[in-house]
Amino acid sequence: MKNGLRNHLLQTCSETELKRWFDPIKIDISDETGEVLVTFPHAFFGNWFRDSIQSRFEEQLATFLGNGFSVSYSHNGSHASAEPANAATAETTRIDFPFGHNFTFDNFIVGKKNFFPLASAREVARLEAVTFNPFVICGKNGSGKSHLMKAIANETSKRVESDRIFLGNMDDVKSVYSVKFSGDSFKARNYFFSFDYIFVDDFQTIRKYDELQQEMISIFNNFYENGKQMVFCCNDKLVTYDFLNPNLKSRLEWGLIVTLKRPDLEIRTSFIQKQCKLKKLPLSKDQILTLSQKFQDFRYLQGILIKLSAFRELVRKNLDQKDFEHILNNTEEKTDHDLTPEYIIQAVADHFDLSPADLKGNKRHQSIVRPRQMAMYLCRNLLGVSFPALGRTFGGKDHSTVLYSVKKIEESQKVNEETKNLLITLKDKCLLRVPK
Repeated sequence: MKNGLRNHLLQTCSETELKRWFDPIKIDISDETGEVLVTFPHAFFGNWFRDSIQSRFEEQLATFLGNGFSVSYSHNGSHASAEPANAATAETTRIDFPFGHNFTFDNFIVGKKNFFPLASAREVARLEAVTFNPFVICGKNGSGKSHLMKAIANETSKRVESDRIFLGNMDDVKSVYSVKFSGDSFKARNYFFSFDYIFVDDFQTIRKYDELQQEMISIFNNFYENGKQMVFCCNDKLVTYDFLNPNLKSRLEWGLIVTLKRPDLEIRTSFIQKQCKLKKLPLSKDQILTLSQKFQDFRYLQGILIKLSAFRELVRKNLDQKDFEHILNNTEEKTDHDLTPEYIIQAVADHFDLSPADLKGNKRHQSIVRPRQMAMYLCRNLLGVSFPALGRTFGGKDHSTVLYSVKKIEESQKVNEETKNLLITLKDKCLLRVPK
């Protein structure tokens, strides 16, 4: 198992790095209990590991093992929880990333302009006592506010069960009221009251649902009075939202409001370099600079990198300069081409001659179940959507059902060439809009 983990880490770490910090440690993994015990050669090594390596290691360990595991640390046979606070680490840590493995603080590339929002977000995630409530993240599209919000949620899930956390956008909130509880405001309100943390993205879209403003005030009051954390993301500064109910607007201004600036050229270049390393995409310095100059939005940078990777996987392994320029010339930074779960569901439904309603429904025919599982897998794989959120997207299914479906497709494509090729074709339909 350790050799398999080492090979996995080689995707993001050099051989020299692994010899320095991975090879000296002992790792025991129990599939039955879901526990991982890491043993250091001595306490000083553990302290260094905690400060320099631990968060990156846990992120990659979670990617390798999947959900359901926790990790604890010891040295010289002594479990960390029995050691002083400055020993290796003080407690067992969950290593699930229920809101997407990519959404971590370490993956959030930041410059001086956004240091304060990142530091504030880390503090919100770190503190068990609620200090900044609500925490409001403002920023234009592509500034990274959704990433930062999901990073807080992922970090929080290391301390609490993920089913105590609600994460969604205002459309999801509307769906809870109108679909899940068929317009019964009392039941919907109590549903939200049952959570200990609430994260709401794209809060500005509440302007479409005027009837929800009073509901959000009720939810806000419950969370605030009970000391439960709230995090909101919106595209502009709250002061510009003249459509907000004054009582709701004033409540949002009670907490800490931070504003993310759009990533500058240096940050965009660093982001591309990191993504190229992760995707093993061999772009030249000139090509990286071209991308960072042409695309200013993180989401579109991610999208074009996925497109370049897909081209190498599906069309031609050796992507030359002519191919690179051709792909860029056929790609524009437009807001109406975002990859979404709905787009993936539609693409999969079209491929299998089904309707999106079939994939979101509960029919158990094999001709529907398999495409549904593939659509769930692609949503998870391409977008990092959490299992609870996927359950809501696919007609209100339990997150355990989604987890089973994703795992089944993951295992199938490893041993079944037909499944692997079919997934490549479906990714092609979702991602690759390049004339061949």
